[in-house]
Amino acid sequence: MGSSGAGQTRRRGAALEDAILRAAADELTEAGFARLTMDKVAIRAGTNKNAIYRRWPNRLTLAIAAYRRLATTVQPPDTGSLRGDVLEWLRQANRYWSSPQGAILRELFAAAGGATELLAQLQEQSGDAAAAPWLTILGRAIARGEASPEALHPRVATVAMTLLRNEFVVRGAPTAPDEVLVEIVDEVYLPLVRGRSAPPA
Repeated sequence: MGSSGAGQTRRRGAALEDAILRAAADELTEAGFARLTMDKVAIRAGTNKNAIYRRWPNRLTLAIAAYRRLATTVQPPDTGSLRGDVLEWLRQANRYWSSPQGAILRELFAAAGGATELLAQLQEQSGDAAAAPWLTILGRAIARGEASPEALHPRVATVAMTLLRNEFVVRGAPTAPDEVLVEIVDEVYLPLVRGRSAPPA
């Protein structure tokens, strides 16, 4: 009988969008992406599906927008060494990916498939945001004399996280063994960073 928003204050613009995203985030947290439907989100938000479809063309784009509301900002570690910082940052990411919220992220990565635009939205909001903590870690290492300024490049900075993400996305592992993290740091990341030095004059 009537629309799901009947009897409620009519909302528009940012207020309605906020209600939809909160509802979608709650649905994701409670049931995961597989059980997310536009109908459930509309009922929870007190609106109708048309209001959702006008903003997000499908449930994946809605879920990604809602997930970005769940993501929190964490400061990178400062252990006093480049190896310690990188390994601890990877361990924190590993714990996150193994958590219930991380399970949602893994579902969304799988659903996005090869859609690069959607994948970019999932990767810590943007390339710049994803690289920022890694550039901080590298900047500290440069200040300590552990790396040269030439190492301060976003692609170099984030390669360890890309390799860890690959463990989850490609292998579908619920968590990565610690020895894999150590291998990423010792066999790939540190040699890459230390190999980027100024060319001879």
